[in-house]
Amino acid sequence: MFHVIIPARYASTRLPGKPLQDIHGKPMIQHVWEQAQKSAAASITIATDDQRIVEACNGFGADVLLTRADHPSGTDRLQEVVSHLGLDDQAHVVNVQGDEPLIPPTLIDQVAADLRAFPEASIATLAEALDDVNTLFNPNAVKVVTDHQGFALYFSRAPMPWCRDDFADGRPASLPGAVPFRRHIGLYAYKVGFLHDYVRWPSSPLETAESLEQLRALWFGCRIHVADACEIPPAGVDTPEDLQRVRQLLAAR
Repeated sequence: MFHVIIPARYASTRLPGKPLQDIHGKPMIQHVWEQAQKSAAASITIATDDQRIVEACNGFGADVLLTRADHPSGTDRLQEVVSHLGLDDQAHVVNVQGDEPLIPPTLIDQVAADLRAFPEASIATLAEALDDVNTLFNPNAVKVVTDHQGFALYFSRAPMPWCRDDFADGRPASLPGAVPFRRHIGLYAYKVGFLHDYVRWPSSPLETAESLEQLRALWFGCRIHVADACEIPPAGVDTPEDLQRVRQLLAAR
């Protein structure tokens, strides 16, 4: 059994009021909630910092919680929600971002099952094979390296693993074969007890340098299991152009 929490912040530099943007007659957050409804989650809670989103969620029947507006990270917001819900430390929650209206329900179920399958992990997440040079060298694409069991060794915005000979002259024309380049997919399942620990820990220097919250977990010795995604999710919505693309994809369906 697992629970889904959907953080939905109103403020967005590139797309203000993002969760309430209309997509074929429904606010975007409703599309995310409906996709989560198709998963095996025992409960789904939308967590927001804005009363306008609360009212929209009430309108389509979702469970919604108004959280503090001053959380330093999305993980801190999750911890407030699990505390409010009174979930046991051993309970599992999946964090589904509120700007992914096309998130496949199969991925929600997969990451939850992966956390159950690896009890030594505090977090489970997903990745996909990476075979494109531009993506490998793109700092907006997070890369992950794991051990032979799939436990994360490191996440980075930099190209990794660094192939010394192939990359000696800088960016190559193509990637060397037989090297496990992987791009991280930001869907997470957490143990509730980990979330309580996380908010008590100070930021780590690696987390601050890379601007990646998961590096705090590695810094403090937590294990993160990374599975290959059973389905590659469409990109989320960050810009007006992304929003138009999603509208077109849903219209085509």
